[in-house]
Amino acid sequence: MDEGSELSLTIAHIVQRLKGSHLHSQIERRAKECLHQPDIKLDSLKEDVRSFLKTSGWERQLQNAVYRELQVQLPPSHPAAPPEHLKEPLAYMRAAQVSLSLLISVTPHSLSLSLSLSLYDFRDIDPVVVVVVVVCFLSPRYHGIRSQVVLNVCVCVCVLSLTQAGWEKRVLKSLNSMSTELGVPLARMRPAAEQKELANKWNEMGTDEPDLTSVRPVYAPKDFLEVLVSLRNPNHDSSEDVSVRSHWGLIQVPLNVRDIPQLRRAYSELNLTSGQLGIDDHAHIHPDLFENEYVQIGKKVVMEQDSAAAQQYSRQGCSTGLRADLWALILNSNNQPQDVMHYEQLTAGVIQHDLLVDNLIYKDVKLTASNDDYYFVFEDFLYQVLLCFSRDTAVLEHFKYNSATPPRSFVQGKGGEEECAVVYPPNGVIPFHGFSMYVAPLCFLYNEPSKLYSVFREMYIRYFFRLHSISSSPSGIVSLCLQFERLLQTHLPQLFYHLRQIGAQPLRIAFKWMVRAFSGYLSTDQLLLLWDRILGYDSLEVVAVLAAAVFAFRAENLMEVTSLGSAEAVLADLSTLKVMPLIQIFLFAMAI
Repeated sequence: MDEGSELSLTIAHIVQRLKGSHLHSQIERRAKECLHQPDIKLDSLKEDVRSFLKTSGWERQLQNAVYRELQVQLPPSHPAAPPEHLKEPLAYMRAAQVSLSLLISVTPHSLSLSLSLSLYDFRDIDPVVVVVVVVCFLSPRYHGIRSQVVLNVCVCVCVLSLTQAGWEKRVLKSLNSMSTELGVPLARMRPAAEQKELANKWNEMGTDEPDLTSVRPVYAPKDFLEVLVSLRNPNHDSSEDVSVRSHWGLIQVPLNVRDIPQLRRAYSELNLTSGQLGIDDHAHIHPDLFENEYVQIGKKVVMEQDSAAAQQYSRQGCSTGLRADLWALILNSNNQPQDVMHYEQLTAGVIQHDLLVDNLIYKDVKLTASNDDYYFVFEDFLYQVLLCFSRDTAVLEHFKYNSATPPRSFVQGKGGEEECAVVYPPNGVIPFHGFSMYVAPLCFLYNEPSKLYSVFREMYIRYFFRLHSISSSPSGIVSLCLQFERLLQTHLPQLFYHLRQIGAQPLRIAFKWMVRAFSGYLSTDQLLLLWDRILGYDSLEVVAVLAAAVFAFRAENLMEVTSLGSAEAVLADLSTLKVMPLIQIFLFAMAI
C-alpha cells in the first residue's frame, strides 16, 4: 500500500469514527445555529461557518479529537479486511500458524521446525493467509537466508498469539473455578434492600466491604512472568552453545528492541543539556534559570487547549499545578456533561448488579493500595472507579488493537450455545493482583470521580493494557522485558552474569516494577514525573530504561550479593530514588 492510499484510509477511518461521536453532533448543531447570525453571508457561507467554528473553539476541539484518534487508531488496512485482521500482527496471524506448519513440511527448504498440529483449530484457517504464505515461501526471492528470517518473524508472532490465547483460557478457568468453589455466581441482581444500602454508602465503601477471606487474586505478576519465560520460537535455536550474552536472559523471543544509540535519538529531549522538571526545578537551582519560564509555557499550552502541544511539553515534565490539566488535554479527556452522565450510568449499574470480579477488586485494593502509605486515603475513590470500570463496555473498543480477546461466559443454563455467550466482565478485563495501582497515583491529580474515571480509562486503553497482554508491540510487556535484559547485558555484562550465576535473574526482580509501571514502588512525585514521559513520548519504553538504570545505580552493592534474597533486599526500597537523573545518566552519560 503506497503512502497516498495509507493516508486516504487513515482519513476515512478517522472520519468514520468521529461521525458517530457526540462532538460531531455538537459541531453540526453549532454550525446550523450560526446560520442565523447576520455576519454569515450566503456567498461566503463555507468560509464564514469555518471562521465561526474556529473563533468559538470548536475547531480546536475537533483537532484534539483527531489527534486522539491518531494515537489509538489501527494501522492502515484494506477496507474489506475482517475485524480479526485489524488487530496487532500476532493476533491476526493466529490462523497463519497452522498454515505455516502445513506449508513448511512440503517446501524444499530444510528448516527445523517441529509443531504439534493438535494445538490448532483448522476451522480458523483463512484461505487468504494460506495463499499469501504460499506465495512468499515458494517464490525464489525468499529462498535461503531471507526465507529463514521471514519465517522466524512469522513463527515468533504466531507463538506469541498462541501463548496469549492459552493464558486467557487459564485466567478464565481460574475465575470459573473460584465461582464454583465459593458458590457465588459470576453475576446477580442485587435485592432492593441491598441496592439501597450500597447507594447510601457509595462514598464510604471502604468501611464495609464483604468477607474476602476465601477470595484470592486470579493471578499475580509472578504467574504472568512464568508464562512469558516459557515463550519460545520453535524455529529459533536457543541452546546454550550457539551464542553468548543474547541467551543469558529469561526472554527468548527474538523481537526488535531499541539499543542505547536508538534510544538517545528517540528521547533526545531528555539529554543532559535540556532542562527537565525533576532535575532543574530543585531548590538549589534558581527558578529563573528554567522553572519559571517553563511553567509559563505550560500555562499557555493549557490556555490554547492543544493536545499535540501538551504532549510535546510533557516530554520535559509537567509542573504540579498544571499536570492534571495537561494530562487530560493529552488524553482528550474533557469530562463533558455526557461523560459525567456515562459515569453515573455505570454507578447505577454497580448498585443494581453484583459481579464476582467485584470481590477481586475489593481484595486487590485491600492487599495493595490500602497498605500503601501514599494511597490508603484514596480507598473509596479506588472502589468507585474500578467497580465502574468493570461495567464499562466502552473499554471493549481497545480489543480492536489489543492482542488479547475479551473473556466470554454463558448465560446460566445455556452453556455451550454460542448465541448465549456474553463478555464477562462487561469491560472484558479481569483484574489481577496490583491492578488497582494503575488508578491510585491519578487520585493525587483528580478529586472529582467522573474526571478521575475518564482519565484512568483513557490511560488504560492507551498504555496499561499492554503491561498484561502478550504481544509484539514495542510498548508491550514482552518487548519491555527483552529491552531491559538487552540493556543490562550490553552495558553491564559483569553484573548481569553475576546475578545469573547466583540464581538472581534481574528480570525476576524488575518484572513487578514494570508490570505496574513502577506504581507503588517510587514515591508519588517521582512516579508522576515518569508517567509525564510515558504520555509525552506515547510509549512505555522509558519504563524498561528506568528498570535498567536502577540496576546500574545499585550495581556496586549488587556485585556483592550471593543470593536472590540478598539481591531483592538491595532493591527493596525505591522510594528515595530520583527518576530523571537516573534515566538521563543511563541514556546519555554511559559510555557505549
